[in-house]
Amino acid sequence: MAILVDDAMWPAHGRLWAHLVSDSSVDELHAFAASHDIPPRAFDLDHYDVPEEALPRLLAGGAEHVGSKELTRRLIASGLRIPARDRADRHVR
Repeated sequence: MAILVDDAMWPAHGRLWAHLVSDSSVDELHAFAASHDIPPRAFDLDHYDVPEEALPRLLAGGAEHVGSKELTRRLIASGLRIPARDRADRHVR
């Protein structure tokens, strides 16, 4: 079981963003995010969008830094990935 975070390289709202995921449990992901001050509104079905400035505290808190391809591979392998084609029907915040 691991919490994973990739590099902040997606621009939006004047900052760069990374993804935070769990490779085993959405409940684990929510608990980790809450304990590191990531707001619930940052959750996007199978991951949290996190700003670049949050990365040091997430890594210090135990998140494992991986590249974006590795993050995606491990999210898919976990069975937690929500494919893009399914997002329109399941998008809740």
